Order: sequence, then C-alpha cells, then structure tokens
Amino acid sequence: TAARYSQKSPREVLQERSKKLRKSVYEIDENIKNTLPAKNTIDNLDAEIKYCQDLVKAIEKNDVIAAYPKVMEKLNMLNETLEDDIHHIQACADADARIGHKSVDTSFFGYKTHIAMTEERIITAATITTGEKNDGKELETLITKSQKAGIKVKTIIGDSAYSEKGNIEFANRNNIKLVAKLNPSVTQGFRKKEDEFQFNKDAGMYV
Repeated sequence: TAARYSQKSPREVLQERSKKLRKSVYEIDENIKNTLPAKNTIDNLDAEIKYCQDLVKAIEKNDVIAAYPKVMEKLNMLNETLEDDIHHIQACADADARIGHKSVDTSFFGYKTHIAMTEERIITAATITTGEKNDGKELETLITKSQKAGIKVKTIIGDSAYSEKGNIEFANRNNIKLVAKLNPSVTQGFRKKEDEFQFNKDAGMYV
C-alpha cells in the first residue's frame, strides 16, 4: 500500500489516468486509436467523467488488449476512480482540498491517491482523499476492494502509517500478516478523543 500526492483538480486527475491508459494501449496496438472515443475538449468535470467512462467501455470490449497486465493496471486505476470514487470526485472542488505534509518542513495543498498493488506492481485498488487524511485510515478500504476484485490477500506490506491499532486488529480478524514498522500511536499509547492527533508518517509528526 502507498499514498501519492496530487495538487491537481479532479478533472486533471481523470485526464492523467485516461492518458496513461491510452498510452499503454497504443504501445500494444496503435491502430486501436480509431476505435476509441474522441478526447474531451470541454473544460467540464461531468464531460470528462463521461469521456473516461466511454474510454473504459471501448477498451474492455477488446478482451485481448484488456488482458495485458500493463493495460489492466491502468484500466483498474481509472475504473476504481469512476466506480468507487465518483461521488467524491464530483463533490470535490479546489476549495475542498486540504493541507497535507510530505515532511516536517514541506507541505502541499491538494489530494492524495492511496493505492494497493501486488508484488508485480499491478494496482488492485485505489482511493482519493484530501491532503490531510492519514494514509493508514485507507488500509481496510483498499484491502476490501482488492478482495472484491478477486485478489487473495495473505500479507500486507506498508510503512508505519499502516500499523496503527485498528489496522492490526483488522489484519488479525482476517488472518492477514501485516508487515510494517510500528506506528507511534501504538508504541506511545493513545490520547483521549478530544486530545487526539493523527500521526503523519511522511512528516514524522502529529497533525
């Protein structure tokens, strides 16, 4: 599991993912361009969503192309956004972005993409959150999505953000091995709810 940072708008996120999907397809068969829908040129989120949905449908119709691992990865990434995060993307405006921290001295304003991937680096699930969200809170959702996609999860490898108490309990309940450095919230104990902070593993501090 991992988190990626984005200072892009929801429409730009969709454009980036659809571009990567098209590129992976063209690398296999450039002639397929003629069968894909025309790119959206309207500066409108709903129009971009419609284009991405049409693009996914067109590629999924070609069983041979869609079966290539590099295409499948990009297809899954875009599909996850459209199917599971569509309500979030539509609700998000730039005003909804939040301050996140990459390090103690470096912050960013925008969104984060949380992903789960196999050892072969094939993406099996993804979620999008505002920048201040704790990476570890997305673990259960990522694993559940991966399992629904047919992935048998036996071991989770992540950094200290993913080893908080709730994730350890989730892993134990589901007989999954969690490999991650212990989160400071575990080693240093918990605060009362009103005094609670979330540990930001990228910044190495509580926020």
